[in-house]
Amino acid sequence: MISSTQFATPTPTPEGFTEDGEVLQQFAPPTPTPTPTPFAPPAPTATRDYSYGTPVPGKVGFVTSPHSPYAGYVDVRGFPPGTEVKCPYSGKIFLVP
Repeated sequence: MISSTQFATPTPTPEGFTEDGEVLQQFAPPTPTPTPTPFAPPAPTATRDYSYGTPVPGKVGFVTSPHSPYAGYVDVRGFPPGTEVKCPYSGKIFLVP
C-alpha cells in the first residue's frame, strides 16, 4: 500500500527577511574597483634646430636675426632665453639668446 504523504509547499518569504521573519543584513553589491588607465607619455615633438639671435652690443633686449642679420634689430625684451620668436624680416623662427 502506498501511503500518501503531503509535501509542504514552501511559502515565499519577503525579500530581505529570513523564514523566521528576521531582517537580513543587506549589503550593496560590490562595486568594481576602477583600474588605472595606463599613462601614455606625450608624443615626442619633432626637435627643430633653430639658430639663436645675436645680442646687439650696448642695447639690452635687442638682437639681430640669424636669418636677416643686416635688416635691423629685433626687440626681444620680455621674452625669456630659449623662447622661439619669429623674425619680422624673414618670417623664420629663431631663439632668444
